[in-house]
Amino acid sequence: MENLPDRPSFKANMIENAPELDGNVLGDIIWKNLTTVGPMLQSKPSFGLPSTEKTDIKIAFSKTMMFIGVVCYDSSPNTLVVSDSRRDASLDDDDSFLFIIDTYNDQQNGFLFGTNSAGMEYDAQIDNEGVGNRNAQRQQGGVIGGTNLNWDASWDVRTEVGDYGWSAEFAIPLNSLRFSPGDNRSWGINFQRNISKSNEISFWAPLPIGFNFGIKRVSLAGKMSGISLKKPGNLKFLPYGLTQFTNNSIDNNTSSNIELGADLKYSITPSLTLDLTYNTDFAQAEVDNQQVNLDRFNLFYPEKRSFFLENAGQFSVGSPGEIDLFFSRKIGISDNGSVVPIIGGGRLSGKVGSTNIGLLSMVTDEIQSMDINKNNYYVARVNHNINNSRSSIGAALIGKSVLGDVNSDSNHYNRIFAIDGVWGIGKKAKISGFLSKSSSPNIDSEDHAFKLSANYDWNRWNILAALSEVGEGFNPEVGYLERGSFTKPEFLIFRTIRVSEESKLLEYRPHISGRYYFDSEGNIVTTYTHIDTHWVWKSGLEIHTGYNVRKEWVSEDFSISNLLINSGEYNNSEFQLVFMTNKNQKVSLSTRSTFGGYFGGSKVSNNATLNVRYGDRFSSSLSINSNNIKLDYDKLNALISGLRLTYSFNPRMFIQSLIQYNNVSNLISVNARFGLLNDANTGLFVVFNLLKDTDPLDELDSQQITLKYTHSFDLIK
Repeated sequence: MENLPDRPSFKANMIENAPELDGNVLGDIIWKNLTTVGPMLQSKPSFGLPSTEKTDIKIAFSKTMMFIGVVCYDSSPNTLVVSDSRRDASLDDDDSFLFIIDTYNDQQNGFLFGTNSAGMEYDAQIDNEGVGNRNAQRQQGGVIGGTNLNWDASWDVRTEVGDYGWSAEFAIPLNSLRFSPGDNRSWGINFQRNISKSNEISFWAPLPIGFNFGIKRVSLAGKMSGISLKKPGNLKFLPYGLTQFTNNSIDNNTSSNIELGADLKYSITPSLTLDLTYNTDFAQAEVDNQQVNLDRFNLFYPEKRSFFLENAGQFSVGSPGEIDLFFSRKIGISDNGSVVPIIGGGRLSGKVGSTNIGLLSMVTDEIQSMDINKNNYYVARVNHNINNSRSSIGAALIGKSVLGDVNSDSNHYNRIFAIDGVWGIGKKAKISGFLSKSSSPNIDSEDHAFKLSANYDWNRWNILAALSEVGEGFNPEVGYLERGSFTKPEFLIFRTIRVSEESKLLEYRPHISGRYYFDSEGNIVTTYTHIDTHWVWKSGLEIHTGYNVRKEWVSEDFSISNLLINSGEYNNSEFQLVFMTNKNQKVSLSTRSTFGGYFGGSKVSNNATLNVRYGDRFSSSLSINSNNIKLDYDKLNALISGLRLTYSFNPRMFIQSLIQYNNVSNLISVNARFGLLNDANTGLFVVFNLLKDTDPLDELDSQQITLKYTHSFDLIK
């Protein structure tokens, strides 16, 4: 068992004069007069040893700003890697510097900032220490595992590259953060540096081996004390104007429209913010990745709209990606994926003392041609942190009601009541769970859902045991269920083993997991047991070798893309192989392949992604997902391909495109976006969308171009 060093700490500096924000830390007299916060220690490849390159970090506060200056010394600055300079692109494979601040010092939530030597802006909100559903690979973006990448604050960073390495200066307005004002406060804080040439990761407050969420584990952060801040004013008005042209090539019908709308953001206190929105629009949001459903259960499409992603963790309750009691995609998006106009709404979110508060109310318009009524969606969520520990208790009310005249026989309302809690047992273990009940017309039994889980994460072990249940009458109309009623026990036993320093192999991770679904009568519906070992080399090469044992009980016939699956019991096994090359290289490849049984037949599945980048401006990704299914009486070859291209003129101006083809639905889609950002997701956006069905019998061939401009007016300086 490795001994974790005492948590490092330092006292914050208050300054009268701000440093010049130009990236030149070494030449600025303001920074020269401040002391560095201390050395960094490796997490990998050599756990516990000092970082191979020196990092000087200095922090200062003015009355309205937080400043961080960092000098990342590098013995070979000509080898610095910048894979993507677009805002919020991953920094995992770059020479980069990141820091997290736990402004409430509650050891669960924080704000994450980062940059690379090109001055890219990276920010995210962290909820529940970044820990979400362990099956988060189902989620393709937005909020994954308690990390909200779509949160965009107004802040600035400048960098400089020199013979010494590179340096960066961050300037973060205090009104972009949430905190409790007062004298002599303490914040949790940690710093991370990635050194690409040696695949090295170092932390200021070191973490145990096996903590995959890394810097997001704010319960293991260091402390910054002596913070004395007053309430900063924050009132922002964010209007937008939009014009949109749509053409249908089938009937040569062209239409256009103009939209105006606005958001208003007001900080009632530094920790409690009111957001109002009118005629809400998300034209600039990234499109969904296409999927093919090869099972009996629901596909998950993540939320990508900025308004709903801001402070999303405040409203989260349930089991992410499996039993989401509140799923914001139900607001403004119909069951078939069509846009439903959002008239407007409001959100109050933040913290009062040790209690997290989230109130949301949104109104969507009716669409008579689609038989969609005007609806009001609402959420009331409270969550109280107990003694600034990893423990909390909370409650939620989530609902939907039809506005206007409705038929008395209609299911015109739906409500979910829930309580949840977390018991943090020191730094190593945690017990968490929730219990919920739905209320809908004509449903009065088995309308419950719950989950209870316990996990231990320490000493290179990750151990989890959980039990979930969804009753037959449980009906979360503003939530998401992966599947209908079930009872599911699950477990995970995961071990990280580091090898000798002399070996080219860094570590291997043997593990076993299982999840087992039963129906309300106790019959087995699905069992899945996964046995695997991850092999990780210091060069960045990674190979996973796994074996899966599955069992499916099908009570009635169903179809998968016109492939009929007969009722019966199916016992299958499959081999799994994952191969990933070093992502720090200009060309990298990752593949995931499985081959084995499938509902009495066989399935070979291959998911490959080729990443190519040129310099720090151009990056591309080609993905091919194929599934070849053979049954005794039929077969299916399902293919989804996607090409993603990005060119960044600078960190705030980019062109991005995603071209997808799906041979099951015969659909070609193109989404191209040009962005010229001001700050915090405002600026000019030009978006082009194309949908075309390759089947001549289907009449789908449309093109749409949207021009949108959003501006932020800071009404309180």
